[in-house]
Amino acid sequence: MDQPGNMDEGPTGPRRRAFHFNAGFLTNTRVRRILTLAGHDLKIGKPGAEDDVVVWGHSPYAPRGETAAEASGAHLVRVEDAFLRSLHPGRSGEPPLGLVIDRKGIYFDATTPSDLEHLLCTHPLDDTALLNRARDVIARMAAAQLSKYSANDPVLAPPAPGYVLLIDQTREDASIRLGQATRDSFAEALTWAREDHPDARIVIKTHPETRDGHRPGHFDADALPPNVTLDDRPISLWRMFEGARAVYTVTSQAGFEAILAGHRPVTFGVPFYAGWGLSDDRRPTPARRQRTLTRAQLAAGALILYPTWYDPYRDCLGEVEDVLGALEAQVRSWREDRAGYVALGMRSWKKGHLKAGFGRHGRLDFADEPTKSATDGRPVMVWAGRETAEIRQACANRPLLRMEDGFLRSRGLGANLVPPLSLVLDDLGIYYDPTRESRLEHLITEAADLPAARLDRAEKLIQSLRRAGLTKYNLTGGTLPELPDDRPVIVVPGQVEDDASIRLGAGDVNTNEELLRTTRRLNPQAFIIYKPHPDVEAGLRIGHLPDSARALADHIAEDTGAEALLACADRVVTMTSAMGFEALIRGIPVTTLGAPFYAGWGLTTDLGPVPKRRMARPRLAALVHAALITYPRYTDPVTGLACPVEIAVERLVTGDGVPRKPSLRVLAKLQGWLAGQSWIWRR
Repeated sequence: MDQPGNMDEGPTGPRRRAFHFNAGFLTNTRVRRILTLAGHDLKIGKPGAEDDVVVWGHSPYAPRGETAAEASGAHLVRVEDAFLRSLHPGRSGEPPLGLVIDRKGIYFDATTPSDLEHLLCTHPLDDTALLNRARDVIARMAAAQLSKYSANDPVLAPPAPGYVLLIDQTREDASIRLGQATRDSFAEALTWAREDHPDARIVIKTHPETRDGHRPGHFDADALPPNVTLDDRPISLWRMFEGARAVYTVTSQAGFEAILAGHRPVTFGVPFYAGWGLSDDRRPTPARRQRTLTRAQLAAGALILYPTWYDPYRDCLGEVEDVLGALEAQVRSWREDRAGYVALGMRSWKKGHLKAGFGRHGRLDFADEPTKSATDGRPVMVWAGRETAEIRQACANRPLLRMEDGFLRSRGLGANLVPPLSLVLDDLGIYYDPTRESRLEHLITEAADLPAARLDRAEKLIQSLRRAGLTKYNLTGGTLPELPDDRPVIVVPGQVEDDASIRLGAGDVNTNEELLRTTRRLNPQAFIIYKPHPDVEAGLRIGHLPDSARALADHIAEDTGAEALLACADRVVTMTSAMGFEALIRGIPVTTLGAPFYAGWGLTTDLGPVPKRRMARPRLAALVHAALITYPRYTDPVTGLACPVEIAVERLVTGDGVPRKPSLRVLAKLQGWLAGQSWIWRR
């Protein structure tokens, strides 16, 4: 029989029995899981004086728990969604990514202290690392346009700049009443907005739950004064803040986000962010709030220290950065995929993981020819190497997206039909084609201007990749020769000679034999290790080194994994191989004879025809940020969710859920046997 009071230690302290009187705690699996991970053992029954009673904020069902807690002497704990919740509102059925678990009150109740208010009043909030984290959280929220509900369309344009933004809320929301406001406060806010800015247009932003038909708001479009309009589009609040001359709110969390965006919102209630010197408060704020805070301090309290965050990939409690990574990936998936796609010429074995990665939020259809594809304006995706002039012409009036494997692909070869964890979609070109711009080039140029703090994530990723020894395919095995002490070791990665990256980016040196001859000519005294491409070694692609050229190398590293070779390399010489990028990640000098995506940025010795347009000079972390964080899309093989790069790295290290597809080996061998008919098999 359970004993009352403290139990075993949980991740946040002693476990406690937590009694509830709301069916939501029983049926909402995610809420229940977060509370359990946070040390609360949810129970139904009669609590004792040493127990907790949990209630959902100040919901209509909360009085049941309040009465039980008062009668038994149990401690009342209020639970609510955290400030970065999900893509869609909870009433749409989407689970939260975090909760606030408050033992004093609840953040939106100004009539009594809360854990958040106590924290903001008493915590030093002066730790440099903490405040730097807070600033980075704000920057990532702004860059990805994340809010409490983040299913917004970043393409939607705000009204012409100069308007006053007024934030509506849903009727009867507890935060209004407990924020010392009423329904009349919204009319008052509109009156003062017009009074304070008589020459400005007033734009009222509708709450997402009102837009989705769940709960009504406070304004009727047909009864608004002149020069006042409603905006119920799924537009990002961050974009609305950009053009607003002022922001007016009652108690909405959007006022908090307005502060993060640099505004000083005018408040007509007492939200949690009022009274700290960051807002223009038209209501008296509690005398308890006597402190002046900075934006970073407010963000540190509300987004880092107060909430209990959940990591949906690892099924454990996490940090706000884990939630940001999850939202960035899932928001990108929703925004890019909700219109659906037509995928041209995709092989049967690819269709399943394409559906999983790109068909969750919109219809994904497959077609063999562009003339047979749907004509409803959906974007068209095509494997980059199969793009033709006919396809470009057929897609003249619709987006054409070129697809390729990402740079952290799998544990096994694509030519062995092992599905990828990462894919890229490029609306401009493709990363391996230097004859035209690619989206990756733009991202590298933009990343070169990122502040050092924003690149910290990429620096951590670099260290993780070095520690784990991850490469594109993560093949192991093979042996290394005894290496000389008095000669530099140069690794030369062979490539698939009919690959598009060679045809488009290799320049004058475009065969493995010429690559090896050039390397020997440039480095006559070096100990040269030639690494055949894994697809060529497996007999699946073209590019075998002639016997006459094998003597140019001191060692042919057959069946040897890339990581083992990089561990002993003093330099890598390549045409366009991704192994050059992997060498840069490990701090190894690289000489390029072609124009791979990582050449021309000042990080490599370039002897090939590098495009002159690559003028930016990014740090290595900026290159990695663009190539591994912002360019690819990752799908978690365990949960099936779009995920950040850190989860893909973890899955590749542990092997959890990572597919190998051995049953397709025979088909892959047949592909290799037909390599001479490359028009059939070329990706």
